[in-house]
Amino acid sequence: MSIHQSSQPLQASNESSFTRSQDIGSQLEQHKSLAQQVSAQSSAAPIGLFDSGVGGLSVYMHLKQALPNERYIYYADTLNVPYGPRSSAEIQQLSLTAVDWLVSAGCKLIVIACNSASAHALQLARQKYPQTPIVGLVPALKPAVLNSVSKSVAVLATKATLDGALLNAVIDDYALPAQVKVIKWFNPDLVPWVEAGMPMHCDTALRLKQQLTQFAEEQVDHLVLGCTHYPFFRDFVIDEVARQNLGITVIDSGAAIANRVKDLLQQQRHQVFNNGQTTAPLMEASEPTSDKQASGLYVNHTNSLMNSTLINGALANSTLNNNNQNATDSHKLSFFVSDPAADLSMVTNLVQRLISR
Repeated sequence: MSIHQSSQPLQASNESSFTRSQDIGSQLEQHKSLAQQVSAQSSAAPIGLFDSGVGGLSVYMHLKQALPNERYIYYADTLNVPYGPRSSAEIQQLSLTAVDWLVSAGCKLIVIACNSASAHALQLARQKYPQTPIVGLVPALKPAVLNSVSKSVAVLATKATLDGALLNAVIDDYALPAQVKVIKWFNPDLVPWVEAGMPMHCDTALRLKQQLTQFAEEQVDHLVLGCTHYPFFRDFVIDEVARQNLGITVIDSGAAIANRVKDLLQQQRHQVFNNGQTTAPLMEASEPTSDKQASGLYVNHTNSLMNSTLINGALANSTLNNNNQNATDSHKLSFFVSDPAADLSMVTNLVQRLISR
C-alpha cells in the first residue's frame, strides 16, 4: 500500500487567541465538582458537543435524528478555528479547555465532534474525566477500505487528522493488510469556506471540483469526508461526482457516532424518551422537560456560563430565543461560541442555515 499526501500552505496559528483560551480553564474550576455530581445523578442532563467551529453541527444532525428527545449543548471554539494547522500541543490545550467547559455545563456525555481534536486529545480528555463518557471521531476509512473494489480510496481531512494516530492506526490495521492505497488530501481553505457559508463561486469550490477529477484519475472509488465541517458540502461533492460520472462513493462517520452515543446512553440507562422520562429513575427529582421548553435555538458566548447557575445540569438563566424555536423542531440546541467579539445574530443565522439543510 502506498500513501500519498498533497497539501497547500498552512495558515499561521493565532497565538494571541490561543493564550486567551488558556486563561478560561482557571475560571471553570469552581463549577466542575458540582457539575460532575449533577450530571452523574441526572439522566435528564444534556449531551455536550465540541468542535473548533460549526462543523460539529453535522454530527448534531445525526444525533438529533437518533436521539430526538435529548437536549444538546454545543461549544464552538470560534476564537481558534481552524484546528487543522495547529500543533498537537495547541490542539490538546484547546480541546481540554472545551471539555472542561462542557463538564462545567453538567453534560452527561461529551462528543468531541472534531476529527483534529479527537486525533490529538481524546485520550487525554478521557483520562482527565474517567466518569464522563467521551466519544471521539475517526474518519470512516474502515468501511471505505472494506468496500473498495478498485483498491484505492481517498481521505479528505485536515493535516492534524491526517497526521494523527487514530487514522493511521486504521491504515495499519485495515488498509495495509487489504493492499488498499490510501490517498491523503487536505486543503486548509475548506473549513473557513464552510464557516463562511460555502459560497459556490470561489476558488475553493473550483479547487475541490478539480481534486475530485484527480481522485477519479487515480482510480479512487470511495472518498471519506474526514472533518465534521465537510458533510455540509457533501451534496456539492455528490452532485459533482454525478455530473462528471466519476463513480466515487462519498462517506462520513456521523451516523456511526450517533449510534455509538445511543448505545452508551442505553447501557448507562441515561436515554430520555418522549414522555420526558429516562430508562432509570433519577436520583434527584426533576420536572420533565416540556416540548415548549425543549424547543428552539439558544446562542450565546461561552463566557456567559460563568454567571449562570447550574440546576440539574442545565443553564438555569438561559432563555430561549423565540424567533428561533422552529430551528431545531422540538429539540433544544444551546450553541455557545468562544469568541467574545462574535456577532450572535450572524452566528444564529449561520447555525440556522446549517441545521435546516
